[in-house]
Amino acid sequence: MTTLDKAKIQEEFKARMDEDELLNCMRCGFCLPTCPTYIQSGYKESHSPRGRIALMKAVADGLIEPDEDVENTLNVCLGCRACEPVCPSGVKYGHLLEEARDIINQNKKFSAPIKAVRKLVFNELFPHQNRMRTMTGLLGLYQRSGLQTVTRKTGIMNLFPETLATIERVLPKVPTMKEMKNRPEFLPAQAPKRKRVAFFKGCLMDTMFLETNNATMKLLQLAGCDIVIPKEQNCCGALHGHAGEKSGARELAKKNIKAFEDLGVDYIITNAGGCGAYLVDYDYLLKDEPQWAERAKQFTARIKDISAILVALDFHKRKLQLPVQITTYQDSCHLRNVQKTAAQPRMLLQAIEGANYREMKDADRCCGSAGIYNIVHSELSMQFLDYKMERVHETSATTIVTANPGCLLQMKLGIEREGLASKMRAVHIVDFLLEAVEYTEKQEKDALAERARFSGDSA
Repeated sequence: MTTLDKAKIQEEFKARMDEDELLNCMRCGFCLPTCPTYIQSGYKESHSPRGRIALMKAVADGLIEPDEDVENTLNVCLGCRACEPVCPSGVKYGHLLEEARDIINQNKKFSAPIKAVRKLVFNELFPHQNRMRTMTGLLGLYQRSGLQTVTRKTGIMNLFPETLATIERVLPKVPTMKEMKNRPEFLPAQAPKRKRVAFFKGCLMDTMFLETNNATMKLLQLAGCDIVIPKEQNCCGALHGHAGEKSGARELAKKNIKAFEDLGVDYIITNAGGCGAYLVDYDYLLKDEPQWAERAKQFTARIKDISAILVALDFHKRKLQLPVQITTYQDSCHLRNVQKTAAQPRMLLQAIEGANYREMKDADRCCGSAGIYNIVHSELSMQFLDYKMERVHETSATTIVTANPGCLLQMKLGIEREGLASKMRAVHIVDFLLEAVEYTEKQEKDALAERARFSGDSA
């Protein structure tokens, strides 16, 4: 059982919500066709960006109470921020949403079990990379010990909600504790040096998705980058910010800014759309703290997605190839809408011979992952995923490429739900690119060996 302190929430809405930003919304409706929840709700105004802004304004003005209906309307928003690029007034809807959620959650009395879970996740787990490794290591033990096989055969997973049970089937194979602990702090370029970059390794990305991080660093080396990987970095804080725990997000932001300062790098590279978008927003997150505001601006100015740096370094001009397949690309909402990076991943994919790229209709519409949205709003999330899988089928793609771990798991979830695991796959773009590099190198090596053999036979 949870209760809202409505009077305190109303008071803080008036004090903390940016009235100028609320008034910037002209109610023109340009955002409506881009909003997944507005479309999925049957065009319900309160489930649109302008509708939610109107609710925030009404609460701030004391016209309505911040009751459970208002809270639910804000919570079912995916936070994809697709409304922002099309807004003629440039309303920063994502900032308003996070502020509203933070006010509500900080003035909400949670039940004891929920309070304990939130404390565990936000205070005791994600801010501590060693604990993230331990948690992931336990998952790896579950996978490798045979317990996973036993669990599936006995049907224990059937006791869990369908979405959670399916997610368990599509989780990547977790690395060993030794692999997770033995991480580099510097890697030299493996081509003529062109840039010195720092790599933001993330929390889940450097544990559960460690192989994708390894692929990212390998590509950067091949592109001519010296790579610095600060040991002191930690979680980006996106989970905290999206869930109404902004104070925790600010503390994580300060630690990351400090970790990446004075490294003498050209860019800070990310490979997860959601993390990158939150890092880019550090200047907003810390704008009211004079001792951090300028440092945050310098930090955010150097954030660049892996696909953007690879294109800038002409990686897409390499002659890469893969076995013939049909590929399509599912945008990471935050990579596209916040980091404004949409063309570069496509340029990289279209340059690979044999990849046969086909653009998906509504590739920019949210897949329904949205952090933990597919767990807390499972039914809605699956509706978004069903729509997305229909668009995938229209391309006849056998490979779905994306650029964010949440999107990747969600697309794998869609493949698994439709029983297509033997015919279709989902893959992170850096893993796909490294696959192309390695395949091309093997083809060239085999061709050289064949020519040498032919020359020997001729002699």
